[in-house]
Amino acid sequence: MLARLSIKNVALIERADIEFGEGLNVLSGETGAGKSVILDSVNFVLGAKADRSMIRYGESECMVKAEFIVPENSKSVQILREMDVDTDGEIIISRKFTDAGKNVIKINGNTVTATMLRSVTDSLVDVHGQSEHFFLLKESNQLKTLDEVVGGVLVPLKEELSTYLKHKKQLREQISLLGGDEKERGRRLDILSFQIEEIESADLKEGEEDELIAKRNKIVNLEKIIAALRETMQAISGENGVTDGLRYAARAMLGISRIDEEYASLCDRIESVASDAEDVSETLSDMADKLDFDENEAQETEARLDIIRALKRKYGANYEEINGYLEKIRAEYDLLSDCEGQYAALTAEIEKTNKKIYSVCLKISELRKKEGAAFCKRVTEELKTLNIASAQFAIEFAPYSEADVEKANANGLDDVCFMFSANAGEPMKTLGKIISGGEMSRFMLAVKTQLSAVNEISTYIFDEIDAGISGKTAKVVGEKLARIAKSTQIIAVSHLAQIAVMSDEEFLIEKEETAGKTLTKVHRLDEDGRRMEIVRLLGGVEGDEFALNHANELIKQAKEYKHTIN
Repeated sequence: MLARLSIKNVALIERADIEFGEGLNVLSGETGAGKSVILDSVNFVLGAKADRSMIRYGESECMVKAEFIVPENSKSVQILREMDVDTDGEIIISRKFTDAGKNVIKINGNTVTATMLRSVTDSLVDVHGQSEHFFLLKESNQLKTLDEVVGGVLVPLKEELSTYLKHKKQLREQISLLGGDEKERGRRLDILSFQIEEIESADLKEGEEDELIAKRNKIVNLEKIIAALRETMQAISGENGVTDGLRYAARAMLGISRIDEEYASLCDRIESVASDAEDVSETLSDMADKLDFDENEAQETEARLDIIRALKRKYGANYEEINGYLEKIRAEYDLLSDCEGQYAALTAEIEKTNKKIYSVCLKISELRKKEGAAFCKRVTEELKTLNIASAQFAIEFAPYSEADVEKANANGLDDVCFMFSANAGEPMKTLGKIISGGEMSRFMLAVKTQLSAVNEISTYIFDEIDAGISGKTAKVVGEKLARIAKSTQIIAVSHLAQIAVMSDEEFLIEKEETAGKTLTKVHRLDEDGRRMEIVRLLGGVEGDEFALNHANELIKQAKEYKHTIN
């Protein structure tokens, strides 16, 4: 549940802290008071796109913080743990947005991206705004809603379908390489043959270029190397060199080596160093003798490097890329060389893959039809409790056959349409053609009620779910919200007294002028404040005895009803 919402410098709100209850929370107030700002703030902290217009005039940044309490085994907690974000069921999300367009998002103190944020909040809150009426009226969105109902059992089937579709695309790409007439294929074969021959004849070896570069460096610096070797050798073994000095030192120590073992040991060490110095000198001499400028070798080294550089310019930046390109063009050459045989084999593989695609699509359709029928039945029953006694709701599936398999996509082959009738004797028609605003509000409430059982959402937010309804229907909707709120937290914006009286917590949103500034304030109402707000929603004013009696009666009836569902 959403336990607390803190808002700072959003639109007309300078600062607001709202503590929501577990049940039905109702936000009410005059039109334009700022109820939409509260919902915009919620959407913002859940990951919606932000722009500078939401920052309060005169400020450089805005901030919203939301504190959620959810079960430790909930999906959102599991997602956070996969992100290495610690949580024991308490989730604190803060989001700051500056006039420079900078976003700072944190979950439990850990900085996250907007994408990471949405992956968590998708499992926390479902916000139903008035625009969502139009969302469900579009047939393209109805399949998405149906798949939410079917749930996780569709995932492996869709993954299997995606694998087949990807394989088919690769086969199509291979067939496209066979395109063109015989002359075009011939020209392509000549080009491929030349490239294959050029790469193969070069006979590249891994690490060869580095070895050649090192060799060239030696050739270029040959005189410098020889001079250094000979100077070093002279310093070690020349007249009065290191070796002579060490031998002289050894003879000096030899005279006292019998006096003490320590002197003898030191003498041996000096002898050993002298031997090493002589060995080094011999090695230097051998190296210097072997070094000789070979013009042919220098030319061969440079020529080989030119070949490697040419291949890199044409076929890849390194040994691995060049060999990868070689494998690719060999495969293309083989394909073009055996055009007819390859085409037949690829076509047969596509036919085989099409059958697999069709088979998976049928399984997906079967699941959708089975779960969809049960879903329609449940929604219809909900609609009857929402005062649409003759409601009929069904999901119509367009027929398809194996011949339609070319139209298959990641969602399969299904084309669905939500069909609805609110009145007895009237045939069902597409949802968008017949449903009224009030019926749409109740239809969405029925759908959300059923979806709540499968998507683990802990909080539902309804923006004016009472649009287009009044009287008895408003009372029924209020009762339905109260019943749902027994197991799922609901936050609802409403203008109807019949819904407000069912609230467990009620908040009044109103504008106030302070020091020449207009600010939106949020007040948590006590019993008396709640009663006066009900009076206002009924169209009464302070001191209106009739409206007050009516409000008291509605509050009494609401308490009695809520007592029956405890």
